[in-house]
Amino acid sequence: MVGNERILSQEESSPKGARCPVNYSFDTGKSDTPEGLYRFDAVADFVVEDFDSITDEHIEAYHALGYLVVEKAFPQSMVDDALAGLLALINGERADFTGIQFEAWAKDRLDRITKEEKQDYVRKIAWFVNYDERLKAMSEYPPLIRTIERMLGDRPKLFQDMALIKPPGGGREKPWHQDKAYFDIRLEDRVVGAWIALDEATAENGCMHVIPCSHKEGAVVHFKRRDWQICDTDVKVEQDVMVPLKPGGCLLFDGLIHHGTPPNYSNKRRRALQFHYAGESAMKVSTAERLAIFGSEGKDVTC
Repeated sequence: MVGNERILSQEESSPKGARCPVNYSFDTGKSDTPEGLYRFDAVADFVVEDFDSITDEHIEAYHALGYLVVEKAFPQSMVDDALAGLLALINGERADFTGIQFEAWAKDRLDRITKEEKQDYVRKIAWFVNYDERLKAMSEYPPLIRTIERMLGDRPKLFQDMALIKPPGGGREKPWHQDKAYFDIRLEDRVVGAWIALDEATAENGCMHVIPCSHKEGAVVHFKRRDWQICDTDVKVEQDVMVPLKPGGCLLFDGLIHHGTPPNYSNKRRRALQFHYAGESAMKVSTAERLAIFGSEGKDVTC
C-alpha cells in the first residue's frame, strides 16, 4: 500500500506539459442502454435553498443519505462565465489544452461543422481548471469549499475536474457506478463530488439519478461493460431518485453512493461541471489495490 503518499492537489496533478499533440479524443463506450434501469417517478427530496442554509443537522443527514441538493448554489453570472469558459476551450482558444473527448459518432463530422455545432458533439472535458480562470473560480467558490470542508471534516483538495456534456439527440448514458471505483484513494478516506448544472437538468435530458443510502454498502464490484460500472442486475432501481436541477444548482454526493445518468434523447443541451474533493489527510493506494477492491478479477462474481 502506498500509505505514505498523499493525494495530489489539482495544481500538482493536472497533466500540463506531458500531453499528446492531438487535442481531443473520442469516447469508446457503448450506447445500448437496457430499459428499466432508471425510475422517472421519484425525485430527491433532501434539498436546501443555498449554501448558507446548510446546518449541522443537514451535514449529519448528508452522511446518512449520501447526498445533498443545493438548489441555488451558484449565481447566474458564474454559470454564464463557466459556459463561456467551456466554449472557449472547445473552440480551441487555448491551443495547449487537450482535454476534450467527443462522442464516438462525431468522428467523421468534426471537419465540417461550425463552432456552435461543435459543442453538441462533446462528451467530456477534463483537467481544465488551470486553463480557464472562470472555471477555476467555480471550483474554488468559498461557500462550496466551506460546505465540503464540513462534510469531509478536513481541509478539501480538488483532485479531479470534469465537464460532462450530454449532447441533445444522442448524448449517451453514464451507467450506475461509484466514483471511488475510479480513484486511487484509500477506501476509508472520504470523497465528496460536486455536480453543478449549467443548463437545466431534467428527466428528459439526462439529469443525475442517485440511490439514497447506497454508500453504506461500501465498495461494490464493477465490471467493464458499457463503461466501468456496477452490473445492471445489481442496481436497486426501485430505490432510484432523480435529481433535476436548475442552472446553478448543485448535487453534493459521497464517493461511494450509487449514481448514474440516462441518455439524452431530448433536443435540449445538458452541460454540467463535476469536481471531486478529498481531505488533505487522504492517502493514495496503487491502482492494483483499488482494483482488488472494486474489480471482479479473482472473485466469484459474474455479470
